[in-house]
Amino acid sequence: MTQTRTSTTAQEWISHDPDPDTAAELSACSEDELDERFARSLTFGTAGLRGPLRGGPNGMNLAVVLRASWAVAKVLKDRGLEGRDIIVGRDARHGSDEFALATAEVFAAQGFPTTLMFTAVPTPVVAFAVRHGGAVAGIMITASHNPPNYNGYKVYFEGGFPIVGPSDREIEQAMAEAPHADEIPRHSVTPSGVDQVQRYVDRASHVRHTHGSVRIALTPLHGVGGEFALDAFVRAGFSDVHVVEEQFAPDPDFPTVEFPNPEEPGATDAVLKLAADVEADVAIALDPDADRCAIGVPTPDGWRMLSGDETGWLLGDYLLSQIEAGPVKDVTVVANSIVSSRMLAAITAEHGARHVETLTGFKWLARADLDLPGCTLVYAYEEAIGHCVDPAGVRDKDGISAAVLFCDMLAALQRRGHTVLDALDDLARRHGVHATQQVSRRVDDFDEAAAVMSRLRDTPPDRLAGFEVTATDLQHNSGDSRTDALILTGGDDEKWVRVVTRPSGTEPKVKSYIEVRCGVDGDLSAAREQAYALRDQVASVVEQL
Repeated sequence: MTQTRTSTTAQEWISHDPDPDTAAELSACSEDELDERFARSLTFGTAGLRGPLRGGPNGMNLAVVLRASWAVAKVLKDRGLEGRDIIVGRDARHGSDEFALATAEVFAAQGFPTTLMFTAVPTPVVAFAVRHGGAVAGIMITASHNPPNYNGYKVYFEGGFPIVGPSDREIEQAMAEAPHADEIPRHSVTPSGVDQVQRYVDRASHVRHTHGSVRIALTPLHGVGGEFALDAFVRAGFSDVHVVEEQFAPDPDFPTVEFPNPEEPGATDAVLKLAADVEADVAIALDPDADRCAIGVPTPDGWRMLSGDETGWLLGDYLLSQIEAGPVKDVTVVANSIVSSRMLAAITAEHGARHVETLTGFKWLARADLDLPGCTLVYAYEEAIGHCVDPAGVRDKDGISAAVLFCDMLAALQRRGHTVLDALDDLARRHGVHATQQVSRRVDDFDEAAAVMSRLRDTPPDRLAGFEVTATDLQHNSGDSRTDALILTGGDDEKWVRVVTRPSGTEPKVKSYIEVRCGVDGDLSAAREQAYALRDQVASVVEQL
């Protein structure tokens, strides 16, 4: 190997890599491969550090985890927070056990009392434990719904909030200044945390507002949420639960699904079949770290999954209906992100509460009420099946408490002789048909995603499906409202189209979020047919952008 700048850096990294497997892997790489591995380091996206399991600074490996943990500890110490409690959790992915142990040992060596969760846990358990255990920070080792060869490193700071800037940039800067990975001190830690886990499950079970039971079909998609969800359901009074046996135990290879993401085609086939077989009232699929929840319901044409927006409308309307009109509702906040449906804003206005729109990601949604003195967030959702139904308990998305609340809502509907489809029809009559769809374009890498966004900014379309549209570039905004997204909008109060395009923060994709709204003038079926046809027209154009 010639001594290029990259190879010199790589050789130094390899000589200090504490994991002989990744050191050997890097040593066997070609110069081109090393150039790619060392071209950049992992950075904090919408959900922390996340990348493929491989050696080098832009993969998830022991060296990166040690340096990240040292960096977080440095940032906390620079803020005078040394000696405060730290929570460390993990899912059941490849490498998670080793990464979580190393993380806890680094914090312990830096003088932080550290709780290393005794078992693999859902991500919201860590968020809850930080918020209610007085911890100054929490680390969750997870790649959520990414493919099996990925892992990640998610950071919560005090209050159980996912970190935002400038904390993320400060940690990245400290990582760049960190000692060699094999020189970072570590101190042994004994796993614990049983009490925090039990408190979380009990809290999740108490989001109910009514009584009655429903029959549930459940899959955790080979993730860590199965036992926790069952426990929460039983404590909440839902004992009629049927599980997809072959997907119930954690398995980091996710053998029965192509992608362990409830949004992906085919991922929920097994739970929908089970739901039909046992004549369930609802099908529930958790993603592997159980922070997201997908819902399936029976229809006259068979079972189907609800979109994240549909679930968001239903839960938002249900939660707001539990609050009496008056001073409390006036300061009640619900929120969704710029890529989610506009219907929640209309629902909120009808209830007399306050709606907030945030940037993409629960690190922003969790903070939706922080700039509104005297106001309280009660619900936030994002179209990617993320729901925060108990912000006082968990300031992040939480698939288990969302599942309990949905079943509670379903029990209330059934008591009135209504179905989920009836509730969706009612919302459409009140607020118009909102037809949504996501179009994702996979690209080779993040550079190609940036190139696609640049081309769209240079030559945005001026019409979509007959609508004259205008482009709003959120990169021109300032402060916390600035982000890499382009919004196309057109239409009037009765009929309009909206498309938000942005690069994924965790995968090499460019995503477009389409929404069409058509008012309902008596004939709901006709309005829905028109909205779906317009949505499909817009999607066909967006796919070619």
